[in-house]
Amino acid sequence: MKCIDTQHAVGHVLCHDLTQIVKDTYKGPRFRKGHIVTQADIPVLLSMGKAHLYVWEMTEGCVHEDEAALRLAGLCGTKNMVRSEIKEGKLELSAACDGLFRVDSQRLKAVNSVDDVMLATRRGNTAVRKGDKLAAYGIETIAEVRPGDDTSAIVQAIAGMRERGADLILCTGGMSVDPDDNTPGAIRKSGARIVSYGAPVLPGAMFLLGYYDDGTPVMGLPGCVMFAGATVFDLVLPRVAAGVPVTKADLVELGEGGLCLGCKPCHWPSCPFGK
Repeated sequence: MKCIDTQHAVGHVLCHDLTQIVKDTYKGPRFRKGHIVTQADIPVLLSMGKAHLYVWEMTEGCVHEDEAALRLAGLCGTKNMVRSEIKEGKLELSAACDGLFRVDSQRLKAVNSVDDVMLATRRGNTAVRKGDKLAAYGIETIAEVRPGDDTSAIVQAIAGMRERGADLILCTGGMSVDPDDNTPGAIRKSGARIVSYGAPVLPGAMFLLGYYDDGTPVMGLPGCVMFAGATVFDLVLPRVAAGVPVTKADLVELGEGGLCLGCKPCHWPSCPFGK
């Protein structure tokens, strides 16, 4: 980009929109970015007070902003995204299907460390579909069993669910309120590898997550899921439903932003909780 005298601008390409203001009549773009200046444009530009113009100057290593946007879209887009038309050097990528939006944070930071380009995204691990908590993720309840608080009965009930081919097993029972609650121990005895018993999230601090050898996830849900507007369950479920393994480190990261403020009415997910 270089600045030249408007009188010498014929044939040059404008680098940005130029606004024309006619008192009490009009205010808007008179010449658009990318416009090639003609001889007839010179008097109009001068009447707009444009004695000098910034015009395109090709230098080594430079590309047009529209081309840069296309390259960036090619870098981060996937088959599950649809691309908008380019407008003012920008384009948008939208979800082409229901699912979980994942972000490679390190690559995103690398892109945004480069001058003159930028890429802004939604928060990673965001569910990109509408609907209820379970139905929204394509999950159907195949059975509900109430074995009481006997450890052996709980283990047997879990085994029965696994035999029926359950993709996800949810166990409730308080997890921490009742000192006699045997749910966490029963989950362990059922053969699950426990990722974590506890999460730095309120509500839901006593959340339990485990996996069986075949990859089937099992969750122990604290009592707060019955009455709280949003809990740790809402933060973890989208990842589990998408088949993304959740690690201890993933749960630890939930601590920042993991405090629900208990707003009345609840506005989740349009709030800071889990962000």
